Amino acid sequence: MGNPTAAILVIGDEILSGRTKDKNIGWLAEQLTSLGIQLAEARVIADQHTVIVSHVQSLSRAYDYLFTSGGIGPTHDDITTAAVAAAFERPVERNSEAMARLIRHYENTDIDFNEARQKMADIPQGARLIDNPVSAAPGYQLENVFVMAGVPSILQAMFATYSHRLTGGTPPLRITVQCQTGEGNIAGILAAVTEEFSGISVGSYPWFKPGQFGTAAVVTGLDRTIVEAASQSLLEQVIAAGFGAELDS
Repeated sequence: MGNPTAAILVIGDEILSGRTKDKNIGWLAEQLTSLGIQLAEARVIADQHTVIVSHVQSLSRAYDYLFTSGGIGPTHDDITTAAVAAAFERPVERNSEAMARLIRHYENTDIDFNEARQKMADIPQGARLIDNPVSAAPGYQLENVFVMAGVPSILQAMFATYSHRLTGGTPPLRITVQCQTGEGNIAGILAAVTEEFSGISVGSYPWFKPGQFGTAAVVTGLDRTIVEAASQSLLEQVIAAGFGAELDS
């Protein structure tokens, strides 16, 4: 569609087991869409070094941006940093600025700034730190990969500190045509509109209410004139086919 592209890589056994429910993919998708960055793929993978390396390499090559969540904490299974460094053949080093931030965060507290917590200052060589306004332990950017914590509140705070640096595009325009019929009855119309108008996508989303059902047909694109024309054409064709329809206000 002409916009920069991105992928999201969620890392964590706890997500795959169902013990923790992911809340980051949907939130990041909304943020990226608002910036005009097209989220093209999202993956959830285990805390396994070779698996992380492989996915970081493939996704960072395929898309303009890769955003990761999870695996940068103080415990033994937080291996994301070592894997990301390996993906780019970089050594991991104790980052002095990251260390200073953590020291300031823990001083005058009753929390022991032990070796496990100091591990959170280990950053791939040459990476740019991502601020963490919540708990100090930074994320980082290495080439086109942005590595963030898995805790949603921390990830969101981290993203807010650098999102202005991302090169975005045109936020997509979406127009919904509410159709008073099932999607099977208008499938041919949806396909015809998609074929007729370039640079758009048409999604169909069935809905059900007591005593009635229908389909929300959503036309998405970057060019307002084309999106509006496609939506109007879809509306007229659905009505001509004998079904009720209206533009969603």
